[in-house]
Amino acid sequence: QLVESGGGSVQAGGSLRLSCAASGYTYYRNCMAWFRQAPGKERGGVARIATGSGNTYYADSVKGRFTISQDNAKNTVYLQMSSLTPEDTAVYYCVILNPCSLSLASVNQWGQGTQVTVS
Repeated sequence: QLVESGGGSVQAGGSLRLSCAASGYTYYRNCMAWFRQAPGKERGGVARIATGSGNTYYADSVKGRFTISQDNAKNTVYLQMSSLTPEDTAVYYCVILNPCSLSLASVNQWGQGTQVTVS
């Protein structure tokens, strides 16, 4: 089970941190990621992290502004978002990837999503 939290409303230029708490079987959670879906658009990958190595990858649209990280002791993945713009408004989903590729085809499990609104 993946449970997101931390969404909300923020002004442009502001910051938010999303959290994703994972529970249940952990052996397959080798790669976790954040996706988002803006109104009228398809879901797309934002960032992913290989939970063993800590290797990260970001979509071009968020490079330098977003940071994905993890706390393995807490089975939690974070997405620190800074310099937010209205274009970042979306529902953000925590996912498990297999293989570890930031693509819809690699998503094995979705969280319920959390709304981020930037005005």
